Amino acid sequence: MDRHDLLAIGEVAERSGVSVPTVRFYEEKGLIRSVRNGGNQRRFERHVLRRIAVVRAGQRFGLSLAEIGDALAGLPVDHPPTKRDWERLSRTWHDALTARIEAMERVRDGLSSCIGCGCLSLRSCPVYNHDDELAVEGPGARRWPAAARGD
Repeated sequence: MDRHDLLAIGEVAERSGVSVPTVRFYEEKGLIRSVRNGGNQRRFERHVLRRIAVVRAGQRFGLSLAEIGDALAGLPVDHPPTKRDWERLSRTWHDALTARIEAMERVRDGLSSCIGCGCLSLRSCPVYNHDDELAVEGPGARRWPAAARGD
């Protein structure tokens, strides 16, 4: 690796449109990696700019950093990804995003009865959780997605 092909953290931040702390955070999370020079300063290979672009795109699509990290784990870290690498990553995201869109449509379509009545009737409400029965399944909404699917 030619030392002239390495970018300082400030240059990576400027060229990628993120802050220096964000570059450090992405590195800490394993989304990108750097090498250290003789003065123990971070240096990044140029192709890290593509990885940061993928991270930012994934975040705009609503993917978590864990999901983005899983996708990036299948890409090479020592050279730019190939067209085939990108196609594989996009297929993975396509399936995940399609599933999310379908789930949100089910929630949206099932929401009209609650908005229509305005009272969240305990007898007919699909999200009512009497005596916190669903607590054993963990935190967060549990009943609504099942009710929206018609389960």
